[in-house]
Amino acid sequence: MASKKLVTTMKEKAAAVQVIVSEVQNLEEAMAYAIGVTQKQGGATLAAPGWDEASRTALQAGCAQAGLELLGENLREHAAAIHTGLTRADWGIADTGTLMLDSNSEDLRLATMLSETHIAVLPLSRLRATSTDLEAEMNRLAQSPPRYLAFITGASRTADIERVLTIGVHGPLELHLLLLKD
Repeated sequence: MASKKLVTTMKEKAAAVQVIVSEVQNLEEAMAYAIGVTQKQGGATLAAPGWDEASRTALQAGCAQAGLELLGENLREHAAAIHTGLTRADWGIADTGTLMLDSNSEDLRLATMLSETHIAVLPLSRLRATSTDLEAEMNRLAQSPPRYLAFITGASRTADIERVLTIGVHGPLELHLLLLKD
C-alpha cells in the first residue's frame, strides 16, 4: 500500500494538470463512478477494454441499467462513438501526477485516446514516487518488443504558436483518476 504522503503527492500533482482525482474502495465503486460520469455528461457509450470476465459482467449490468452501451473489443468499429473510456492504469508516478499504461492492445489505446472522457483506475499498490522507481519494470517490458507504453499526464492539451491553450484536440477533454484501495 502506498504511503499517505505518496498518495497526497499524486493527488496534488494530478490536480495541478486538471485531473479529477477521487478515491474508491473497490472496482464496483469505480464502475458506478464511470457510469455516473457518462450519464451526467450525456454520453451513450462506455468503452472498457481489457477487464476480466467478472468485471465486464458487472459493468455490462450497470451499463444496461443506466441505458448505456458497453464497448469492449473491436473499438476501431466504434471509434467515433466512444464517449467514456474506462481503463486500469498499470502504474502511477506521484511526482508528476502521471499514469503509465502498457498499451499494446489497440482497443486500450483507442479507449484512452478517442474518448471524450478517460477514467483510469489506479490500484494504490501500483503508485511509485518517481519514474526511476519504474526502471526495472520498464526494462522487463522492453524484453518483449514491440511495446507501446503510454505516459498520461492530464487531459490532452496543446497550444499554438500564439500560446493559446486548447484542451482535447489530441485526446480526451477530461481525465479522471480513481485511486483504488487494494
